[in-house]
Amino acid sequence: MKAYKSFGITALAAVSLLACKPKGTENAVAGDAAQKVYVAPGEHDEVYNFVSGGFNGQVSVVGLPSGRTLKIIPVFSVHPENGYGYSEETKPMLETSHGFIPWDDQHHLSLSQTNGEIDGRWLFANANNTPRVARIDLKSFKTTEILEIPNSAGNHSSPFLTQNTEYIVAGTRFAVPADGQDDVPIESFKQNFKGYLSFIGVDKESGEMDISFQIEAPGFNFDLSHAGKNKSHGWFFFSCYNSEQANSLLEVNASQNDKDFIMAVNWKKAEEYLKAGKGKKVAVEYAHNKFDEETHTATSTIKKEVTVLTASELKDICYLIPCPKSPHGCDVDPTGEYIVGSGKLAALIPVFSFDKIQKAIAEKNFAGEFDGIPIIKYEAALHGEVQKPGLGPLHTEFDGKGNAYTSHFVSSEVVKWNIETLEVLDRQPTFYSVGHLMVVGGDSSKPYGKYLVAYNKITKDRFLPTGPELAHSAQLFDISGDKMKLLLDFPTIGEPHYAQAGPAELFTKDQVKFYNIGENKHPYATKGEAESKVVREGNKVHVYMTSIRSHFSPDNIEGIKVGDEVYFHVTNLEQDWDVPHGFAIKGAKTAELLIMPGETSTLKWVPEKPGMYPMYCTDFCSALHQEMQGYVRVSPAGSNTPLIYSLNNKKDNAQSPVKQGETK
Repeated sequence: MKAYKSFGITALAAVSLLACKPKGTENAVAGDAAQKVYVAPGEHDEVYNFVSGGFNGQVSVVGLPSGRTLKIIPVFSVHPENGYGYSEETKPMLETSHGFIPWDDQHHLSLSQTNGEIDGRWLFANANNTPRVARIDLKSFKTTEILEIPNSAGNHSSPFLTQNTEYIVAGTRFAVPADGQDDVPIESFKQNFKGYLSFIGVDKESGEMDISFQIEAPGFNFDLSHAGKNKSHGWFFFSCYNSEQANSLLEVNASQNDKDFIMAVNWKKAEEYLKAGKGKKVAVEYAHNKFDEETHTATSTIKKEVTVLTASELKDICYLIPCPKSPHGCDVDPTGEYIVGSGKLAALIPVFSFDKIQKAIAEKNFAGEFDGIPIIKYEAALHGEVQKPGLGPLHTEFDGKGNAYTSHFVSSEVVKWNIETLEVLDRQPTFYSVGHLMVVGGDSSKPYGKYLVAYNKITKDRFLPTGPELAHSAQLFDISGDKMKLLLDFPTIGEPHYAQAGPAELFTKDQVKFYNIGENKHPYATKGEAESKVVREGNKVHVYMTSIRSHFSPDNIEGIKVGDEVYFHVTNLEQDWDVPHGFAIKGAKTAELLIMPGETSTLKWVPEKPGMYPMYCTDFCSALHQEMQGYVRVSPAGSNTPLIYSLNNKKDNAQSPVKQGETK
């Protein structure tokens, strides 16, 4: 009951804060803010900021300091803008062991690293609902791989990576029975429900992912995690709550204990056990989806097995460190010495010492076990506590100058404090109820610093109203001086949770500007207008089509019949940067296409009634964009209309040689 009352007071405080603006914020915006965020016409932003879309399922690319959204990268949700998840090439990216899933919940991001520093190669993103991890190639800004995670539910503690991108790690939010234990009573939670930690290996050259091993851990809810770095490289740290192992009304029943845990995992030791054959092979099913940028086509395969190490049997790979109840953030400073926990219901921030953790393990300075996992004594691991930092600490990042920045959801503020002395140095209000925050490079061994962005859950009175749902807010702070300065508010897509950012030059140097048409290995690529054709194979019709400013070839097709499966394989012949072409046809129940220069993409269309169906380019490409159109004639099923396709030369209005194909 006591825990319930404290939670109620916390919630009331949050509501009160939202009822009016915090006092003393009239001059919160820096006087030179406009100058600091102004990016002149023709100039570029200094930083790429990659922002999770939350329930949107996508990732946005935002320039800083302007706050301008530059691109939406489709990842876990279909995206009508470019046909992702609709085109035949990209549909396999959204396949899972449960079938095709068109929309998921995307929370966290990690940029690939080398020696603890952002290297600009890949961005990893998680799907929360149906557990998956995606890899985005930052040369093309396309999602090129998605890996489903078995033995998991609620892939929230993900995807966090080691300092050389050896592993992407994912913890399960919901403790669940292992895959295959399909029908057990919920009341058997403590006996049958487990938490699984998945270590996903990443190929150093290609970036390709696969599950190297999983660790079966107690049935906690794993929330967030970060890898050790430098001196703590070889370890991973996870926040976990619900040490009560409750399964109903968790806001009360999972808030009974004064402390939950940070779980420290020695993944180097786990690798040793793996090599020694201590893992057990477990039958599972999970999808592995890959997009080939040479064929411009995705494939999906189902894998059948993972290797599992059991933490309770191998007692020196996992250790529990008590942490104030319901921890959210679990963050490691650039040196790798300090691990910061953030108990959502605590009025302090615990900071643990890696050296002290190692000493406690060596001396077996334990306070017992939990489900076979040793519990390190709180004081033995503790560097110290930040006292009275604010209410509802959530997430911490670092500037590389010995300072930490923690978001406080309930008191709606960002607090700056010194990692060594634990002294609070500055606090600035946010508007309102900040969740995660992001310092540029703040998760790396070498933060870029300079900017901090707070991602806020409530935006009442910040933007023009848009009905019951308002845009979520990002707020940009200058952290280059002793005091934080608010520079800018800007709206976001979906509900941003976490973000990562790096200097622009890391991501611009090797970007793909167009696909070389000569290297296009798509099986239905049409590399010139002379190769365009229409081929019938039973009730399937393949249209080998080209697009170039400003016409399709062919642009008139007859002989399609009701019920045919028509595949428009459209190849964009342009070899110039930023000249995509679109394709749409009346009545198509899939989306449209947006085809990049040199790329081939396919739209499937099944006409259901006879008629004349216009098709056209949906992306403005030239002064004669409106003229980029054509017609498809659909005849009744069983008709004898011959298959005819042609291209009209609009320059002199003369008909080019007509190509004719006979029906089979």
